[in-house]
Amino acid sequence: MSDHPENYEDVTVFGLDDDIEEQLLLGHNECTFIWSNKEGWPVGVIMSYVWRDGHFWLTASSQRARISAVRRDPRVCIVVTSTGTALPRNMTVTWKGTCEVLDDQATKDWFYPALAEAILGSGPRADAFRDFLDSPRRVILKVAPTQRIGYDGTKMGKATSEWMKSRAQASE
Repeated sequence: MSDHPENYEDVTVFGLDDDIEEQLLLGHNECTFIWSNKEGWPVGVIMSYVWRDGHFWLTASSQRARISAVRRDPRVCIVVTSTGTALPRNMTVTWKGTCEVLDDQATKDWFYPALAEAILGSGPRADAFRDFLDSPRRVILKVAPTQRIGYDGTKMGKATSEWMKSRAQASE
């Protein structure tokens, strides 16, 4: 491939296509959720999520440090990889976003069943998990994505293979 770069200084040409990203976000239920603590340090944990209506939806108990942190500074980041999905393992999307903390009953009524289904499917275990989520201090995090970084390693692998093949042929 003649337009392949001589190195990997710029991998933006290997972006994740929108349709593949949507498959990734709908086909997965786990992300890395990142926020800033009081000292400004980035902190992250693995959390389950639901992707719906162009937002990430997550939950935690309100006494968790991340809840007071996002109330103080709603700028967060979410990272989702294709590991654990039917997609190739080397795809990822990172979203910067703003986080809103919700505790209204209408949101809980649709979100708890949706999260339980995303994690456990349907049935008695999912029903029990849904009920377990409905605790007094639990809140829901709604992340509105604002800036995206997508990467498709399959594109990079293919381009690299073609570039190496053309280099080998040129040196013959």
